[in-house]
Amino acid sequence: MSGLETCTIQCPCCWEEIEILVDCSVSRQEYVEDCSVCCRPLVLTVSASLESGVDSIDVRREDD
Repeated sequence: MSGLETCTIQCPCCWEEIEILVDCSVSRQEYVEDCSVCCRPLVLTVSASLESGVDSIDVRREDD
């Protein structure tokens, strides 16, 4: 496993499905990434491991 995993999430602003790339070598991470469709900032909270890949992704609007 390369440590990178592609995941599909749904934007809470425009409701479109988008793909993100997650670094599974970091067990818990929170970062802001813009939606590739509507360009609004999204806060992603990710739990992952190299052994199991992505365990969970929480997506919320930055202004929530």
